[in-house]
Amino acid sequence: MTAESEHVKQCCARLYESELVSRLLGDSFHPGGEALTERLGRLLELTPTSAVLDAASGKGTSALLIGRRFGCSVLGVDLSAQNVLRANAEVDRLGLEGRAEFRIGDAEHLPVDTESMDAVICECAFCTFPDKAQAAREFARVLKTGGRFGLSDVTRMPGPAGELDDLMAWVACLADARPAGAYAELLSAAGFADVTIESHDGVLLEMIRGIGARLFAAGVLTGLKAIDLAGVDLTEAKRLTSQALAAAQQGRLGYAIVYATKPLRVLSSAGRQR
Repeated sequence: MTAESEHVKQCCARLYESELVSRLLGDSFHPGGEALTERLGRLLELTPTSAVLDAASGKGTSALLIGRRFGCSVLGVDLSAQNVLRANAEVDRLGLEGRAEFRIGDAEHLPVDTESMDAVICECAFCTFPDKAQAAREFARVLKTGGRFGLSDVTRMPGPAGELDDLMAWVACLADARPAGAYAELLSAAGFADVTIESHDGVLLEMIRGIGARLFAAGVLTGLKAIDLAGVDLTEAKRLTSQALAAAQQGRLGYAIVYATKPLRVLSSAGRQR
């Protein structure tokens, strides 16, 4: 792993445990919220007997929703120790001990046994991984034969040079987003079969508009000294949000579910057939 890749990962982890992100995104850190998470669960055909991994699970919102709605057991892995602590506290609060667990870990090197999971989900995080091909191979490694993988993520078509390319955009799920077809190709290269794309562009547009409204409110509350966001550049955040809104309205940013199945033979994390 390069120093730059590690820096990006740590910036992501710190951003998504911050007060600003909580204020802007609420409980669900991805477009479509609970409805799209449930849709993903249905596409993966989850049942009460399913063992499900949530890669880059954040504060555990999606994993716990999946566990409650489908009755399955869930394991969340996230790079942020603070997010893992919060998620495990929520497990205790909900009385889900034995059915839900969260661990610190890197999606590119999952702390999960080979062929131990029936399904893997990854919501609004795959595009932030520096080595997406390695992450896709890891998803294939931990899945049982016939297991299913599904991601929901920001998609991005080419735009003006330099658009959304700064670090803030990267850790906000934008700068390294790719067309849905590119995500599908990464899954196919990792050995997945029956790769399917389902477009959900409208949920991203709705979320960006919501962030813009919350940024305005945050600015007002900061001015009134009702909240303290010291160190946060609200002007820069508003600039990025405005760029993202324009790109979404012009069709350069979107959102999609991509799901696939692990066939009999897949590539291992070392790239060998097994």
